[in-house]
Amino acid sequence: MFKANFAPFSLEKKSSKQTCQRYQKLRKYQQGQGMTEYIVVLALVVVAAIGVYSFFGKTVRNQMAGVAQEISGQSSTSQVRDAAAAADSAAARANQDYSLSNYDEATNSGG
Repeated sequence: MFKANFAPFSLEKKSSKQTCQRYQKLRKYQQGQGMTEYIVVLALVVVAAIGVYSFFGKTVRNQMAGVAQEISGQSSTSQVRDAAAAADSAAARANQDYSLSNYDEATNSGG
């Protein structure tokens, strides 16, 4: 009888217990692979969120402070002004050209 050299497929008759064990191993492998892919995608989303927050964090903080001031019944003119200034600063930094040699200038300049 012909005998295959690779494990998952062979022409020999296997017992149902061996076949069941093989499928269980394959299922565990696939679940682990799915979890790994999920973790990689999650890491990419986190890195993107950190990048966005580094450019627009000050703007968002000032706008939220303005919302909190307005909810409490106080004027939020200064927070809105600060948010606009932070947005202008972020836009100016975003419009500059950066390469790998000077990229840290964008992340370390007043944000």
